Amino acid sequence: MAKKLKIGLFGFGCVGQGLYYVLNNSTGFKADIVKIAVKDKTKERSVSKELITFDKWEILNNPEIDVIVELIDDAEEAFNIVSEALKRGKHVVTANKKLLANHLEELYKLQQENNVSLLYEASAGGSIPIIRTLEEYFDNEELEKVSGIFNGTTNYILTKTINEKLSYATALKQAQEKGFAETDPTSDVEGFDPKYKAVIIALHAFGLIIKPEQILNLGITTLHDNDIKYASEKGYKIKLTPVIQRLENDKVGILVAPRFVKETDQLFNVDNEFNGVIVEGKFSGEQFLQGKGAGSYPTGAAVLSDISALSHGYKYEYKKHVQKHASDFTNDVFINVYFRYNSIIDLDKIEFDEITEKYTGTDYNYIVGKVNLQTLITNRDYILKNNLFISLVNDKIELNTKTKISIKEKQLINN
Repeated sequence: MAKKLKIGLFGFGCVGQGLYYVLNNSTGFKADIVKIAVKDKTKERSVSKELITFDKWEILNNPEIDVIVELIDDAEEAFNIVSEALKRGKHVVTANKKLLANHLEELYKLQQENNVSLLYEASAGGSIPIIRTLEEYFDNEELEKVSGIFNGTTNYILTKTINEKLSYATALKQAQEKGFAETDPTSDVEGFDPKYKAVIIALHAFGLIIKPEQILNLGITTLHDNDIKYASEKGYKIKLTPVIQRLENDKVGILVAPRFVKETDQLFNVDNEFNGVIVEGKFSGEQFLQGKGAGSYPTGAAVLSDISALSHGYKYEYKKHVQKHASDFTNDVFINVYFRYNSIIDLDKIEFDEITEKYTGTDYNYIVGKVNLQTLITNRDYILKNNLFISLVNDKIELNTKTKISIKEKQLINN
């Protein structure tokens, strides 16, 4: 029989309230929230005052509490709470993707050292059970690629700007009013949120522990009407998509950027706040999962699923990491992109290996071609500062197998 768990909850914002509602309206699973830790002492709460505490140690030091559920915004304070809980032998559920991405290695070790479980389904795919799917159904199969739409906020904004011709500012305001976007939407619209999720998924899909700063993330803040016009004329939609791909020599490439999506692509009709994840197995081929990626109740439901799993003693096996199926992460890869630029000076910054399409006009200029990812990483700040726009034209990453030549060899070639 499953154990009835006693929960200490940190945070009672959008997701915290969603969890509270879902838990109290679920018929198949019961658990008790013993205490809720919050920061703002002046804010009115919709729960009994006896449940509220402003002292984290009242929860962490409570021997009655089995499970800590961490749902606060501050990633570093969240890490302090989660690590202290694990050290005290308490299981933890979190939805904090930034916390996880920044501290994956430490948190992995703390679980092993203290024989406790840390579950975080809600951190990666909203209501889509992508972590459990990778852990349970693809644990013994070598994966070729995981890609998709990992951020419901930007997908909502892009849907409104492209399908309904709303301005970016209007679409963002709507997303904020519906609770899909934060007051400060930077993490979503600049691609940090899906990057954190890609880091988490890379561990379960390919066994890699990598730092977020190693991965390029380009968002949608520099998207212009001309970029939307180009995409529409080609019959594309624009989606913000992470790509995690196994390459030659057992290397793995990862990036986050907008992408032109064709009508035949499974992601084409994934609109509004929905997420869609494509998992490509070596033997099973493509599997497509879709669900809500933003919102109080969908995320709360994913958190509750983890709490329920804990009542049955569930923990992640991290089989791909233990077996070390993937050997290395690399940014020395080629990708095919659309690059909208302002002047010839911009072309000196972004060096193309191949060019397949070029347009120079009075309204805007663009190039479509193959570029080394390292070039974009080096010039990311320049791209954003000068309001340039990069979009992938497909989801393929190609390992750079060209032999690098020295400066001396280059001089000999040029003479």
